[in-house]
Amino acid sequence: MSQRDPMTIPDVQNFADKRQLAIDKVGIKSIRHPVRVMDKSGGVQHTIAQFNMYVGLPHNFKGTHMSRFVEILNSQEREISVESFESILREMVRRLEAETGHIEMTFPYFIAKKAPISKVESLMDYDVTFVGEIQEGGKYVFTMKVVVPVTSLCPCSKKISERGAHNQRSHVTVTARTSDMVWIEEIVQMVENQASCELYGLLKRTDEKYVTERAYDNPKFVEDMVRDIAAVLNGCERVEAYTVESENFESIHNHSAYALIERDKTRA
Repeated sequence: MSQRDPMTIPDVQNFADKRQLAIDKVGIKSIRHPVRVMDKSGGVQHTIAQFNMYVGLPHNFKGTHMSRFVEILNSQEREISVESFESILREMVRRLEAETGHIEMTFPYFIAKKAPISKVESLMDYDVTFVGEIQEGGKYVFTMKVVVPVTSLCPCSKKISERGAHNQRSHVTVTARTSDMVWIEEIVQMVENQASCELYGLLKRTDEKYVTERAYDNPKFVEDMVRDIAAVLNGCERVEAYTVESENFESIHNHSAYALIERDKTRA
């Protein structure tokens, strides 16, 4: 089989398209790559992130160059850092000859926590997503999403029951568009401070007694959870816009309770 001259191989992606339909996002999903994330204490976490990478495709182009997304990731240092996030995004837009671009980077993040009474230390993991966008005109927008598992205890159950109250694990998701540095740990703390009780990786008996009683003394409906967290986010000047969601995995029902508050503070 003869080898063709690379210069004569047609580049179909660059062919003109006559349908006059621009594509908002086109690219690759679910590609994994090492990343390096600094934590608030000054340390560094090495982890694996899952990337989704897209650009906007003008109506006159038939396709984009999918291989270039992978090339862009691999042209960076072995581990991508948060500091290089914007530069990767701008390089992607430039290389793909696009006006807009979007990158999502999702990774597990670990925080060392001490149990409330015994002080035994263990790690808690949180799902974090960094989202970067280059909008028309070249503006860079950064959004961070953090999923924080907590305990919620039902106020109604406590009120009507002679013994105890039902509680459950809840997932609170905060998605924040920021104008300045906001640490992952700060978002986690904002959420855990407003929950019936926070979670720990390891608890001794004295700790179990504490968290059980802490939740009982601090009951929260799903509505209470999102309102209390939204009030804290309203007071954080570095957060320009946010969505706060809470899903309570009910222990006495086969469904979840859910609530959401969304606000763009720049439009207030």
